[in-house]
Amino acid sequence: MAISILHIWDTAGVASILSKYLRKCYNVKSDVVNINTLDPFNITAFYYGRCYPKRTLTTIKFLVKGLNYKIIHVHSAYRFVKYFRRIYPFKRIVMHFHGEDVRCTGWDNLKQIIRQSNLILVSTPDLLEGAPDNVVYLPNPVDIDHFKPNLNLRREKTALYFLKHQRKEDLKWTKEIVKQYNLKLYIHDRKRKPIPYSQLPPFLNSFEFYIDPSYPHAVSKTALEAMACGLKVVLWNGEIIDKLPEEHNPFRVAKKLWSLYQEIL
Repeated sequence: MAISILHIWDTAGVASILSKYLRKCYNVKSDVVNINTLDPFNITAFYYGRCYPKRTLTTIKFLVKGLNYKIIHVHSAYRFVKYFRRIYPFKRIVMHFHGEDVRCTGWDNLKQIIRQSNLILVSTPDLLEGAPDNVVYLPNPVDIDHFKPNLNLRREKTALYFLKHQRKEDLKWTKEIVKQYNLKLYIHDRKRKPIPYSQLPPFLNSFEFYIDPSYPHAVSKTALEAMACGLKVVLWNGEIIDKLPEEHNPFRVAKKLWSLYQEIL
């Protein structure tokens, strides 16, 4: 059976981008299934993944669909691991954590999931703190076909900040930063006014700065996309980066993931 991968859920669109570049690099079957309510920006749909309504029957569909794949790559939804392991004891299962799934649960409460998985991945290096020794950091890939500088758009000397309702102190810090650099500030609430993924690159490209006061201290996926578009991204520590770090190049990430897949087969 040729290598084939089924991605369950699509946290921040990571599964979709990994699938795209795995197909590009290795001509492999790599598909994504997600739930409608978890795709508010239509990322999964943009990459032609399959979205289902949030119902109990959907879980059963995911489990049945897994029959035709050699590797089951679960994103965030760690509770799926025990079901897949019970039904498919010999399939390779990858558990990929993306942030709050670990921070809110704690590594000590994930011991069973770790035992049942053949490979454990985390998307940001801060998640390695307190993690078992076999956990691997896989950088978030950015789709450089989609996110790139647009020289035809006029950039305003304005800083973009996406409002985080649960982090009011971030807004205070952001206002201090724009004052320091003598910038205008544009605040956008993506919960109230979602920006479709297809329209995010031109939206980002209309700004010169992006403010990313991420907490804990990890660079957000949107900040990485802003870097790929050539924006000056101000990080939590005041550092400014205007170029996507090479470790987030999707070809490089796909190569690393492919190598990890080979190790568990």
